Amino acid sequence: MAAARKVIITCAVTGSIHTPSMSPHLPVTPEEIADAAIGAAEAGAAIVHLHARNPQDGSADQSPEAFEPFLKVIKQRSDCVVNITTGGAATMTIEERLRPVSTFKPEVASLNMGSMNFGLYPMLNRYKEFKHEWERDYLEGSRDRIFKNTFADIENILTTCAENGTRFEVECYDIGHLYTLAHFVDRGIVKPPFFVQSVFGILGGIGQHPEDVMHMKRTADRLFGDQYSWSVLGAGSNQMRIAAQAAAIGGNVRVGLEDSLWIGPGQLAKSNAEQVTKVRGIIEGLGLSIATPDEAREILQLKGADRVAF
Repeated sequence: MAAARKVIITCAVTGSIHTPSMSPHLPVTPEEIADAAIGAAEAGAAIVHLHARNPQDGSADQSPEAFEPFLKVIKQRSDCVVNITTGGAATMTIEERLRPVSTFKPEVASLNMGSMNFGLYPMLNRYKEFKHEWERDYLEGSRDRIFKNTFADIENILTTCAENGTRFEVECYDIGHLYTLAHFVDRGIVKPPFFVQSVFGILGGIGQHPEDVMHMKRTADRLFGDQYSWSVLGAGSNQMRIAAQAAAIGGNVRVGLEDSLWIGPGQLAKSNAEQVTKVRGIIEGLGLSIATPDEAREILQLKGADRVAF
């Protein structure tokens, strides 16, 4: 896709991996999430990837009522593409995770392409004190937790959203997830163009070596040819290195405090916009241009912001 040389920046502003005790800059309240998304868009993100949190304790909240306040504000103040998670948190049922997307019918929704171990417990080696009781238990519980995304779960999400015109940020944490996507393509349940988000560095998924990045790209090229746009996210300290590698070989990039709390060694990012600004500098330093929201809509063949339900 020639238009993909306009690099799409996605910003995942809060997620459900990091807990409030890890950074004072992690957006938690609806106001903070809205401001973070708008700031990221103003810095150059064409797409904002959104989770909601309980404003009292910062825990993940997948109720439509938690999403509604910031969705409306973002739409009023920005033309960015809104991407709502169906991942939610690994502690949730698929029915809980699907409710915001089925309610608000966004242009894009994330879709995890397989069940996996999702190890967050090594963070306990770095963080000893927590503001809220749930944080330690949540991290420790990931030793014995499967992030469930069965074939039935994936098909449920795809078919539920089929009539809404929502396209997917297909999150692939390992090579097998690309083949799972190919399976649903072969069955005609999901149609091109695909937006494949390769995730590197989650304990339980593929690693963060440059060869891992290339292996993902080669496999996706072989399976999907010119019918997909490729994007990457690197967890933690490898965020910018993986973004730079991908941008240099034809990919798009995702940054944000969901994926990494850092802007440099030992230095917390003060905002999502700070990470967007940094990766934008990398992209433009390679002689590439970033995509506007409308250019991202054209590349990914999205339905448009006038057809969402918020």
